[in-house]
Amino acid sequence: MFESVEAVQHELADLGYICDTNIATTVFLAQRLEKPVLVEGPAGVGKTELAKVVASATHSELIRLQCYEGLDEAKSLYEWEYSKQLLYTQILKERFSDVMSGAKTVREAAERVGNEDSVFFSENFLVPRPLMNAIVAQGPTLLLIDEVDKGDPEFEAFLLEVLSDFQVTVPEVGTIRATRRPLVFLTSNNSREMSDALKRRCLHLFIDFPSEALEREILAARVPEAGKKLSAELVRIMQALRQLDLKKAPSISETLDWARALLTLNAKELDRAAVTQTLNVILKYEGDVRKAESELDKLLAKPAESRHSDAESASTSRAGGAEKDALRRG
Repeated sequence: MFESVEAVQHELADLGYICDTNIATTVFLAQRLEKPVLVEGPAGVGKTELAKVVASATHSELIRLQCYEGLDEAKSLYEWEYSKQLLYTQILKERFSDVMSGAKTVREAAERVGNEDSVFFSENFLVPRPLMNAIVAQGPTLLLIDEVDKGDPEFEAFLLEVLSDFQVTVPEVGTIRATRRPLVFLTSNNSREMSDALKRRCLHLFIDFPSEALEREILAARVPEAGKKLSAELVRIMQALRQLDLKKAPSISETLDWARALLTLNAKELDRAAVTQTLNVILKYEGDVRKAESELDKLLAKPAESRHSDAESASTSRAGGAEKDALRRG
């Protein structure tokens, strides 16, 4: 269990996830208040990764439910193992004959068979899906309901009972309650608005594209071999790309992918050739690639302070060289 907001930041940073105070506070409160967290924001900003690193930091089992259109109770909660029930029926066929022997009417025979319902409608024949696994888990558990906005409104309504009381009702078995409440993260890319009823049950967290300083820090933690110079150039261009009117703005996941791609190609700096060859790593639509190529001169142009810094560095280097030459001549 996290002892403080600062502990959240430090422990997640140790696992390579750099977060601000807002994220750390939400995670801390979610654990202490036992409230689900609805994490919204653009794709690729680290919503799913946040749940994964929190699970690692808290030594919790990660149970993931990937949402999609058409997801229903049977696929998310449980299914009946009908083939196993049928097999048991065949095996116990003779036993049923013994139970019904002596019955004088069909009604009496049916009543005798009905008394054995618990044999065939029990948890032994339930195939648990992610939600059920999270409810019946005995140890620390983190339930990740990923991309909940892709699910249908009917499925969202079904989640309300689970998130309110962490219990589900199976008609043939009864109500199954969680003995230990899991930590729950729901992620959304804002493809549709979540209902007020769902939001009321959750702490809300919005993760946006990182600032330039934070993105540099993330890149240094996740791809340290990129070095300061390449990382600074890469982040500067990524920040500029997000200001363009693109269909899909590149996120932090693309920043990391781009850095790794450039290192694989042994690129030491971002020149026109390196950027042109790797734009498809960070931009996923041809129209976005063409728009970026048309703005390439502006993207590659260094800010005035950067050029001044490079000039000072070069001047210092030349001065140092001249001083060494003078000492050698002396």
